[in-house]
Amino acid sequence: MAYKYSVVITGGTMNLGYEAALLIAKTHPDYQVVISSRNDNQAAEAINTATGQNNVAFIPLDLADTKSMRQFQQTWAAANYPPIKALLLNAGLQFPADTITTTKEGLEATFAINHVGHVLLFHLLYPYLAEGARVVVTTSGTHDPAQKTPMPPAVYHTAEDLAHPKPNDGVPGRQRYTSSKLCNVLWTYELDRRLRRQNPSRRRNIAVNAFDPGLMPGTGLAREGTGAERFLWHTVMPRIVGLMRLVLTHNIHTPRESAAALVRLALDEAEGVSGKYFEGLKAIPSSVDSYDEAKALDLWDWTLRYVTNGDEGELARFNELA
Repeated sequence: MAYKYSVVITGGTMNLGYEAALLIAKTHPDYQVVISSRNDNQAAEAINTATGQNNVAFIPLDLADTKSMRQFQQTWAAANYPPIKALLLNAGLQFPADTITTTKEGLEATFAINHVGHVLLFHLLYPYLAEGARVVVTTSGTHDPAQKTPMPPAVYHTAEDLAHPKPNDGVPGRQRYTSSKLCNVLWTYELDRRLRRQNPSRRRNIAVNAFDPGLMPGTGLAREGTGAERFLWHTVMPRIVGLMRLVLTHNIHTPRESAAALVRLALDEAEGVSGKYFEGLKAIPSSVDSYDEAKALDLWDWTLRYVTNGDEGELARFNELA
């Protein structure tokens, strides 16, 4: 079958990403859905079996490894998939321990996986985005201290501080997570500003928005937690979602519920809307810090210089969104 468009979902083999891929495959059989994660857990085959179709494919991707992102792009180009209608930068991870976890490239792992990897992937796939494509960045309400979540407040001084923290800096692991989620929103807004400044001759009406799926007990976010934390997250909390909504906040959902909102935002709603922060399908203000353009510029510049690794030609292309 000749597919009309493609949809790419990072972290698409489990939880929110899996449910989004399943829903898109069902409702858009003329779309090629490509899901990614570090390891193939047969999710693509499971979705194809469930739908009785064959429009979901898997490409391995390790967001902690820049070489893996470049291999993803090469695999994508060789497959000759149709233009990307929706790019869902969804994967995320947190390391609750207060010790610093680094990637093999030496970056603090939360910042690398939740922010840096997705930025590089976006720029590598940018030439393949369709006219009117939508980019949705999965973030978290925990980035905003005004939401009064139990998580430590996000802190942004410089990207270099987040990428290479000083040993024994005393920063809780969960604060590294909330700070990375702030980076997601900062980057979303900066990308939107740059897309709007493009020369009209090169503009493709690409929209980019940040998406908060809410608290989703039972997902893989807590897989680096302690045994007790994993038990509560995976066994207890999914059974009391309704009660938690009444007692804590309305913004608690099952992965399937949040996936429905994500898919509608990516494909069916918000036509022409860009540079917004969505809690589900409702556009709301994000944190005060997320609107700080000096922070966003520092993040943009540091990230592109890191991922291009001295290649001035690539840096220029990424900066110009060419």
